[in-house]
Amino acid sequence: MVSLTRLLVVMTALALLNGCKPETAPPLDQQLYVWQRQWTPAHDAALRDSRADFSTLRVLALQAFPQVGWNRARIDPALLKRDGRPLIAVIRLDGQLNSLDEDEATAQIQQLIGDWQAQGLTLAGVEIDHDAGNARLPAYREFLRHLRLALSSTLPLSITALPSWLDSAELPALLSTVDSSVLQVHAVSDPRRGLFDPAQARNWVKAWSRITSKPFYLALPAYGVALLPSASGAPVVESEVRVERDGERQELLADPRQLSNLGAELRVEPPPHLAGLIWFRLPLADDRRAWSLPTLRAVARGDVLDSRLVLKLSAQDGLYDIGIRNEGNLDSAWPERLTLLVQGCEGADALAGYTLQQGPDLLTFTRLRDGRIAAGGQRAIGWARCAKIDQGGSNVHP
Repeated sequence: MVSLTRLLVVMTALALLNGCKPETAPPLDQQLYVWQRQWTPAHDAALRDSRADFSTLRVLALQAFPQVGWNRARIDPALLKRDGRPLIAVIRLDGQLNSLDEDEATAQIQQLIGDWQAQGLTLAGVEIDHDAGNARLPAYREFLRHLRLALSSTLPLSITALPSWLDSAELPALLSTVDSSVLQVHAVSDPRRGLFDPAQARNWVKAWSRITSKPFYLALPAYGVALLPSASGAPVVESEVRVERDGERQELLADPRQLSNLGAELRVEPPPHLAGLIWFRLPLADDRRAWSLPTLRAVARGDVLDSRLVLKLSAQDGLYDIGIRNEGNLDSAWPERLTLLVQGCEGADALAGYTLQQGPDLLTFTRLRDGRIAAGGQRAIGWARCAKIDQGGSNVHP
């Protein structure tokens, strides 16, 4: 009887403990920036293949530059209509603008909204992206108030926000003028220090959640840039568009593993008011400075990341095409070296980016420069005319 009583007590305690477990946090909303200034046929596949994992599209729509003036992105409205996801138009106001003409900017934004609606697009919001310095936040706040009054009361207004604004006493008043904010935690300081610092990002997110009382999103990098030397000493940053300038390019790329770890932490313990993550940017098939879409999807889902480089041989009449395929979900650097056991080779050569050392029974391809193989992608390494290549005795060296 005593044993049975003790068993009942233990079972009751376990049931109570299980009942007190905190509920699993809901998954964070995942959205995408579409940042190409001119759309191409590649957008069709990119939008289609991203639809299952990203709820909302924030599309670069309109930009204002010093001296140049206003410039619209050349979107494909038919693709956006067919896509059907909630659509937020992003208006980029260059941080180097001497001042904001409230009336002109508001008129441009209203005209854009009207033109998009006339093309059958339904907007779920407008986002203003303006890298204002802290001294200019009061003027920026007044512009946002002016714009809010001019827009439909049913159209949400958000802003892209900089961590440096945390040092300003003007920030609470600025945030009061909009419905939500998007905290950008990449490329916010000297690019030579990297695009993303996970520890710094965590601190910024916690600080932002204490200041805002409204929903906010976190803008995260899924891309890279190159730094080029300049006469002034400050590097020139090359991103989506090539800069016609001589000099060695220093490539910087956001690390998917770092971003995956941050996403996992935020899912387990989301800070107050954090509504979701927005990834910059939708990658196209020819976007050499963005993560591939398979890698971006894997990071957004919280999948285990893995790159698996596999030797690929195709032969016809003794002529072998030699290549590498990435069968994982993580983009990978080109392998440093590739060794193949061979017999009876009459000739062989490496393709651009590699060099070949040929022995009686061994071909060694060695990397000359850096490059990436997208998840699910492949790259040709060279060719060889041989009686036999022993694929089982060949090796890919990362």
